[in-house]
Amino acid sequence: MWRIVLLVVAIAFIVLATSKLKLHPFLALLIAAFGYGILSRQMSLKGVVDSVNDGFGATIGQIGIVILAGSIIGTFLEKSGGAARLAQRTVDLVGPRRVPLAMGLIGFVVSIPVFCDSGFILLAPLARSLSSKARVPLAAGVMSLSLGLYATHTMVPPTPGPVAAAAVLAADLGRVILFGLIVGVPTLVVSWLFSVKIAARVKLAPDESLESDAPLLATDGPSVAKSLAPILTPIVLILLRSVCMLQGAPLVEGWVAEVIGFLGQPVVALLIGAFLAFLLPARLTTNMLSTSGWVGEAVLAAATIILITGCGGAFGRVLQNSHIADVVSQVLGDASAWGLWLPFVLAAAIKTAQGSSTVSMITTAGIVAPMLDPLGLATPTGRALAVVAVGAGSMVVSHVNDSYFWIVTQLSTMTVRQGYRLQTLGTLVEGLAAAMAVWVLGAFLL
Repeated sequence: MWRIVLLVVAIAFIVLATSKLKLHPFLALLIAAFGYGILSRQMSLKGVVDSVNDGFGATIGQIGIVILAGSIIGTFLEKSGGAARLAQRTVDLVGPRRVPLAMGLIGFVVSIPVFCDSGFILLAPLARSLSSKARVPLAAGVMSLSLGLYATHTMVPPTPGPVAAAAVLAADLGRVILFGLIVGVPTLVVSWLFSVKIAARVKLAPDESLESDAPLLATDGPSVAKSLAPILTPIVLILLRSVCMLQGAPLVEGWVAEVIGFLGQPVVALLIGAFLAFLLPARLTTNMLSTSGWVGEAVLAAATIILITGCGGAFGRVLQNSHIADVVSQVLGDASAWGLWLPFVLAAAIKTAQGSSTVSMITTAGIVAPMLDPLGLATPTGRALAVVAVGAGSMVVSHVNDSYFWIVTQLSTMTVRQGYRLQTLGTLVEGLAAAMAVWVLGAFLL
């Protein structure tokens, strides 16, 4: 029981250190890894150091370049006007009067490579402008955008959170993308229904200072095909590799299989996507590729996530080497009965307590990694579903300790009380819908 108590203390320390003491998650996870390793008395002091180094290095080695390339794609899509162009095309397809549906679809696509907070800052003026012109309740438009962004931000790579969780849980990225998209569709539908049936009843006061800055739909920037290429090409390549390399039933063999296996490696696929992103600006300059330009901004944004992910991997390796899985099996009995719900509940608890979805995903993945076997999730499919379950939990809930909560409320003229009624309740509904979708999918596949 000492290791279980120590695990609870370690989780509580991570939450309190990041939320109350404002300690950087990098330090909180690293301290927790060393503290747990030393106090668990399951390893020598040298063994603790080796576990931290091995876990940190192995995790970063797997996903460092992947996260960096994804960050570059997101930055170029945002700054080149590609995201705005995709928004225009989506509105054209669904019609300007179906603003909530359009904004949900826009958010769902844009947040695959772009951070949800950046995506909301970029697209919120469009949501306000379209809602006003179509005479649609503002709350319906902005909440559909917010929740649409959240769905893929937490469940579909190459957004850093799911990529990091997949690395810590040793999950195949292609399966994670596939399952994340499958779960994301009903999640998006539920989010849209929440926006038009519940959020629309809340009247938000218009802000003329914000409305005056609201841009019209994009009239320049890259084409829709160019804007989609950096997003879809890596996803298609990774999925193609996962499908073609299925054990026992390979669809292709020989040199074709070798080429697909190479191009579909996440690091290669995402680098191809990054190079396609370089085609988005009307004129690519060397300054954009410099340390002070767009690439420099992307590298700085990715560096923090990479370091936090490495520490999450270190924490997970220490837990694994302390044989925590054996203890959990004894305490929970038939741990497989918990299945996909344990990753969801843990991620939701950590997210609610400390605010960051990414930190929640990385921390939960580190805790769950050594428990996958007793939970019945040690298969390739189980690992991928566990990543999506962790992502679903990291939606629940967005409130005042979450920076995204303040971005959504401030750019949507919500009061804090309205933020709780809309953003907090919306992320709760969305997360539960995603969890149910993961559970149903798991019932068929596990």
